[in-house]
Amino acid sequence: MDTTAPEEIDGEHVPPVAPLSHLREPPTTKRGARTRAALVKAARTVFERDGYLECRLTDITKEAHCAAGSFYTYFANKEEVLAAVLLEAQEDMMHPGMDRVQDTDDPYAVLEASNRAYLEAYRRNAKLMALLEQVAQVEPEFREFRSRRADAFIRRNGRGIADLQTRGVADRDVDPMLASRALSGMVSVMAYNAFVLGEPQEGGAPVDFDELVSTVTRLWANALRFPTRR
Repeated sequence: MDTTAPEEIDGEHVPPVAPLSHLREPPTTKRGARTRAALVKAARTVFERDGYLECRLTDITKEAHCAAGSFYTYFANKEEVLAAVLLEAQEDMMHPGMDRVQDTDDPYAVLEASNRAYLEAYRRNAKLMALLEQVAQVEPEFREFRSRRADAFIRRNGRGIADLQTRGVADRDVDPMLASRALSGMVSVMAYNAFVLGEPQEGGAPVDFDELVSTVTRLWANALRFPTRR
């Protein structure tokens, strides 16, 4: 995958999850590519295990089973290898929007499928999402890219809501972009609480994934006043 290629949603370029300026040209040899890939994989392991602030470059090279000096052949510092980790994972963190699920005319089913895809991607990458939260607090450049990327998805969802309003499915009296920001934020916070913080549901049991999907979808639909399902 070419992590430098721009992603698109509904024809709009999506900002990358990390600054591309932190990437060097890829190695030209197979051995170099293998070593770099091992360092990126090791860096993700160490970042997710120890956190961004506590991570040491020597921990990454030890995890990658390579000499400490090899790190500087491919990365100048911790920020560069973090960018490589995030950019490698960004495709897996993409998820379909409300108008990108095929073979159904049921808006509720499309919404449910979109929420399920987002929550599944979040659950798969929960440790990385926790890392992003930490990095955003201490690295302004990463925080800006994260915010710009989130805004692109909010605009995408806002266009989906506007389309549903035009079709008479969603409440036409709400601002589609404000509604998208509120509802998208709600789902994001629910995902963070469930998969990063591990907050249990009532009774102390872990949050049931299907129940989570069902709940956030119902809240979306109710907030937009979808027609009652038969």
